[in-house]
Amino acid sequence: MSDFFATCPKGLEYLLRDELIALGGTDVHEALAGVRFSGSLETAYRACLWSRLASRILMPLAEFDAASDEALYAGVQAIDWSEHLSAHATLAVDANTAQSKITHSQFLAQRVKDAVVDQFRQRGQERPGVDTEEPDVRINLRLRRDRATVSIDLAGAPLHRRGWREEQGEAPLKENLAAAMLLRAGWPAMYAQGGALLDPMCGSGTLLIEGALMAADVAPGLRRTYYGFLGWKQHDIPLWRGLLDEARKRAEVGLPALRSCFFGSDADSRMVQTAKRNAQEAGVAGFFTLDRHDAQHIVPPPGLTQGLVITNPPYGERLGDRESMPKLYRMLGEMLRDRFTGWRAAILAGDAELGRATTLRADKKYALYNGALETVLLIFELHPRDETPREKAPLSPGAQMLKNRLEKNVKHLSKRLEREGIHAWRAYDQDLPEYAAAIDVYADTSGATHLHIQEYRAPAEVPVDVARTRMREIARVASEVFDTPRARIALKTRERGKGGSKYGQFDQRGEFIEVEEGGLTFLVNLYDYLDTGLFLDHRLVRAKLRELAQGRRFLNLFAYTATASVYAAAGHARDTTSVDLSGTYLEWASRNLALNGFAGAKHRLVQSDATSFLQQSREHYGLIYVDPPTFSNSKRADDFDVQRDHVKLLLACADRLTGDGVIVFSNNFRRFTLDRSALEDRLSIENWGAGSIPFDFSRRANIHDCWLLRLRGAEGEINPWENARTKK
Repeated sequence: MSDFFATCPKGLEYLLRDELIALGGTDVHEALAGVRFSGSLETAYRACLWSRLASRILMPLAEFDAASDEALYAGVQAIDWSEHLSAHATLAVDANTAQSKITHSQFLAQRVKDAVVDQFRQRGQERPGVDTEEPDVRINLRLRRDRATVSIDLAGAPLHRRGWREEQGEAPLKENLAAAMLLRAGWPAMYAQGGALLDPMCGSGTLLIEGALMAADVAPGLRRTYYGFLGWKQHDIPLWRGLLDEARKRAEVGLPALRSCFFGSDADSRMVQTAKRNAQEAGVAGFFTLDRHDAQHIVPPPGLTQGLVITNPPYGERLGDRESMPKLYRMLGEMLRDRFTGWRAAILAGDAELGRATTLRADKKYALYNGALETVLLIFELHPRDETPREKAPLSPGAQMLKNRLEKNVKHLSKRLEREGIHAWRAYDQDLPEYAAAIDVYADTSGATHLHIQEYRAPAEVPVDVARTRMREIARVASEVFDTPRARIALKTRERGKGGSKYGQFDQRGEFIEVEEGGLTFLVNLYDYLDTGLFLDHRLVRAKLRELAQGRRFLNLFAYTATASVYAAAGHARDTTSVDLSGTYLEWASRNLALNGFAGAKHRLVQSDATSFLQQSREHYGLIYVDPPTFSNSKRADDFDVQRDHVKLLLACADRLTGDGVIVFSNNFRRFTLDRSALEDRLSIENWGAGSIPFDFSRRANIHDCWLLRLRGAEGEINPWENARTKK
């Protein structure tokens, strides 16, 4: 009996432990990124041939302290290498180190190699050669806390290299990780029950091929032509040949009995062809159906009512764009839920956020590593939907009061909303102190109603569980009053999030709806951000900007999604300039402008801090809109505090204003006080706060302030600064 160590990717240790026990290993114990086990040489050979999960099978030769170069050299030389390696043979050394005085792995590998070849020279023999690709013996050194373990690598090359892969994609899934996904998803038992395997993003076919070889009882290493023990002096050739013969016989029985139940597709026709060639090389192509399709068009194969849908979609790390990933994952979730009732699904998501974007509730979750990327494997049982309406529990007295109030609000507002053509509005704003939330209604351009519910901070004396119950009641009541399914309700609760955010983690759906306001159309995202892209309380401010924009050049500072710029453009502004520090918001702004037919050089988008833009610009504008955040501490700009910095900001705007120009200044800081004394020498000030509050926000009349500012003594005249510039 000997001791061995099987390495594997992190997250596979427990699966590998069970596999090695099944292969005859004894005294099996999982460790970090590997499993220790004991057994005969036959056990080690079986592990090399049959393990679907291991990366390497190491046979330790010696363990010793190696806090110095000399100690390492001496420890390696103490091993009699003539028992393992012929003088005319080749070797290679792999080394890794952690928490040790010697930190350079290449240096370690070189010193191990020196110690081995020097031993042969000292005995008057020819020194072995070096072959880094397929050496006769591959030596492995592991140095942890100055303790060295020297092993023979019986695999010689990573065991995930099965010998059938001819080509791969840009971000290939390793075969042992694919096997782990299939085992965690219960594929062997599902195949035995007559199930099918389907991968809607099959890439080079790894999951399907591993699944087929698993179902056909084909040893994963049967097609390999190289192992690290083949040139080892203690290699037992008859034993190895016997194991190969046994594996071939099992494959000869399993492959002909394999069912044609493997279905794959990919949007990239090149990947489909690659998968076909790989399946042919693996000997399973005849059991596959591979087609070019987008994942959203996948349906269950005819006549099949059960199986496993398994896939490794992009994460936005190497393939694709992270911002577009939530939409992809949401599409996957909808496709699975709507079309694959009775099936099981397994998705290797890039992270938990992308997993949540599927909107499916996972029955099981497993942390797995795809290379250096930590991922999560989600398993879903796609049960038939219960169409029987469930009797709802009666509303609590408080929830019934909330429902009465919300219905009253809707009745009170509905006629005016219809008369003025308003499709996005506030229906409730903490009308009942116990139910501290705001409910906004968005009707998209198709007529579907969406709700955005945002919690206010509950009083300190209200227990957390009570506040959560009330939020659930708010969602239920709103759903009933507006006849809106829960899937179209965005619920944002105040929880401590990453980085100290007062709101917790948002969804990552990448889902936009189109909402009409004032005859214009805007993209709204209810789920992914704290704000939706359309500040409903600024509806009248935007209308005022359209009224003032005629013939003027328009500057939009802190532009956000540029809804104000769209209004100004619709009001026949000469041109618009939208300034924001966020590239994400500017992209959103560009889409809003284009959606309304405003594009080209007349509608400029500038990624910049507003203050820096004003300092650097030499242009003058007839209308400037300033709606700054209360506070900003972006890494790309100086800290901004609206109370502290508004005078400096507005005077800088005045420098860029034409003589007959107007600055529209608004902000949502409830305790804000305009410093009139610092501004009135330069600007005349009109408080337009009351007139800028829409009727559906009248319950919270202090939701924002708004002022109209003009150059003092120059109303209707040419700006003296502009005049001076012209004379120059």
